[in-house]
Amino acid sequence: MTGKHTAEALVYSDATRLAELIREREVSPVEVVRAHLDRIEAVNPRINAIVTVAGPLEAAQAAEKALSSGEELGPLHGVPFTVKDSIDTAGVPTQRGSPIFRGRVPAVDAAGVARMRRAGAILLAKTNLPEFSYSTETDNLLTGRANNPWDLDRTPGGSSGGESAAIAAGMSPLGLGTDLAISVRGPAAHTGIVALKPTHGRIPMTGVWPRVPRRFWHMGPMARSVRDIALAYSVLAGPDGADGYATSPPNLDTGVGSAPGRRLRVGWLVEPGFGPVDPEVAATVRAAADALTLTGAVVEPVRIPALERDFALDVFYALHVMEMKPAFAEAAAGHEDEIFKIVKAMLKTPDTPYRDYVLAEQARERLKDGFAEYFRNHDALLTPVVPVPAHEHRAREFVVDGRPVPARFIQGATVPFNVTGLPGLSIRFGTSGDGLPIGVQLVSGRLAESTVLYLAAQLEAMSPVRDLRPSL
Repeated sequence: MTGKHTAEALVYSDATRLAELIREREVSPVEVVRAHLDRIEAVNPRINAIVTVAGPLEAAQAAEKALSSGEELGPLHGVPFTVKDSIDTAGVPTQRGSPIFRGRVPAVDAAGVARMRRAGAILLAKTNLPEFSYSTETDNLLTGRANNPWDLDRTPGGSSGGESAAIAAGMSPLGLGTDLAISVRGPAAHTGIVALKPTHGRIPMTGVWPRVPRRFWHMGPMARSVRDIALAYSVLAGPDGADGYATSPPNLDTGVGSAPGRRLRVGWLVEPGFGPVDPEVAATVRAAADALTLTGAVVEPVRIPALERDFALDVFYALHVMEMKPAFAEAAAGHEDEIFKIVKAMLKTPDTPYRDYVLAEQARERLKDGFAEYFRNHDALLTPVVPVPAHEHRAREFVVDGRPVPARFIQGATVPFNVTGLPGLSIRFGTSGDGLPIGVQLVSGRLAESTVLYLAAQLEAMSPVRDLRPSL
C-alpha cells in the first residue's frame, strides 16, 4: 500500500472509489476503516449520529489478507458501511432507539446486511434513529438526539437521520436506512446526500423492526454519490424467500451511465397535491427541471388529479395508525415509563373509525390508479423532497410560504410514494439562503429504478452545488 491518500481524502471518497483504491492496492481496508474510526472520534460527539461502533478492524484485517490470497472479491470489498439501528446486525447491538431494547444483540443479520457483507463490505457502526423508527426527528431516551452537520441546531431528519448525518459528515461512505413515509429521502435532503427508496418489495425487509405496516415499509441505500446508490442497490435487490413482498426478479439494470435510447418524458410538480412549499425549495425544483431539459428529456409542468383529490398524508395517517398501534403497544407493555413522547402520543391517538379506514383504503387505490395513468405518458416525476430546508429541533409547526402547517407536513411530498409503493430518489440540487442543502425528488413507475438513477446521475453532473462538505 502506498499511503499517499490522506485520511481526509479517504473519508470523503465515495464507496465506489474506495473499492477501486482497495482493489488497486493503493490503500488497505485497514487504512480505510481506521480513517473512518478517527473521523467518528473527532466529530461524532457533536453530531451523535453513531450509537455503536461494530469493532470493524478484525474484518478489515481479514479483508486485507483476502487481497493477497487471490480470493474472488466482492464489489464492495473492504469498504465500510453503517446501518440504522432498527436493522438487525449479528453480534452487534440493535436497540431500536429505545431503553426497552437496551443491549439487545441479534444472532442473525437482516437480509440487507447479509448481502452487503457478502459483497465484501465491512460493518462499521450502527446509527441513531427515533424510538421505533417513528418520527421525522432523530431523538430518543436511549441514545439521544442527532444533529445536522450543516447546523447543529437543526435536525438531520428522521427516521434515518443518524445515517444521513453520519454520511454527510464523512463518518461513513455508505449506509442502510428504512423508509415508512419519508425516512431515507427526507434525511438525505436535510443533510445533502443521496438516498433511494426503491419499489416496494425490491429489497427484503427481513430482520427489520417494526414489521408493520409492511406494505409501506421500504429499505434503501444512502450515500454521497448516485453511483454508490446504484452499486448498493444492485447488491441489495431481489427476493430472499422470507419476505412475502420481495418477489420481483433479482436481475435489474441500474441505468447509471447509459442513456435509455430515447427521449425521456419528465413532469415536474411543486403544488398542488403536496401541501405548501417554501419558495427556495420550489425554485430548486424548477432549476432541476431546467437542467433535465439539457439532457434531451422532454420536461413539462404537470398536475396529478389523484393527488389533488386525496391528500396522501391524510390517507397514510388513517391507515398506518391502526396497523402500528398494536405492535407498539405490545412492545411497550410493562415499560410505559420507558417510552419517548412520540410513541406515547401515537398510542394515545384515537383508532381510525372502520368506515374511515375503508374510505382511506379506497383513496389509496385511487392514488395508485392516478399514478398508473400518469406513468402511462411519462417516464419520471420531479418534485420537492421536503417543503422546507432542515428545520430547528423540536419544531411543532412550520410557516411555509406564509402558511402555518403542522410539522407532520414535512412528509407531504414523500408519503405518496410509500402509499403507492413507487420508487423515489432524493438528491441535492440547491442551497438555501442559510447555507443549508435543498434536495429534489425523482420518482418513476414501478420497478423502473433505472430511470430515476439515470436522471439523478445527470442532475449530479450538472449540479450547481460545489460545497458538499459541512464545516466541522
